[in-house]
Parts: sequence; structure tokens; C-alpha cells
Amino acid sequence: MPIVESPERAARLARAIVSDIVLYNEKKVQEGIEKDTLFDLVKDEIAEGRAHYENQVSPGLLARTHFFERALVDVMLARKGNIKSKIW
Repeated sequence: MPIVESPERAARLARAIVSDIVLYNEKKVQEGIEKDTLFDLVKDEIAEGRAHYENQVSPGLLARTHFFERALVDVMLARKGNIKSKIW
């Protein structure tokens, strides 16, 4: 697969990967937010998603952006603001 060089495409890829993590691990995400253990519960899925993202995006773009981390916040956390939690 071609290396992603465009910041816009890299950001979209990050959001798509994190969306898939949330979709396929909905119960873990909900439990993790409720109990403030989210990143422990989905650490393997996040590591796998990050590896996939890093394999697709050019090293230069990876070095100067944080799209994957931003997607974790925007897609995994912000969209789940309706879940009762100690953290919000």
C-alpha cells in the first residue's frame, strides 16, 4: 500500500482506525470510560491500530504530527461524553 504523505489523508486514516477500534470494542470502551480504565482495557487494540497507522504514514509526517493521538481523544473519548464517568 502506498505511503500516506498528505496530512489530510493521515488524519482521516487515524480517525478511521480509531473508529474501528471503538466499533469492534464498544463494551470495553464503555466499561473503560465508566471505570476510568479505558487505556488499560484497549491497550492492545490501540497498539495494533497505532502500528497499522505508522506503517501507512510517511516517517516525516509521523515526526511532525500527532493525528493518531488526536483521533483517540476526538473519536474514542469526545464522542462518548454521554457515558457516566468519574473523569467528567
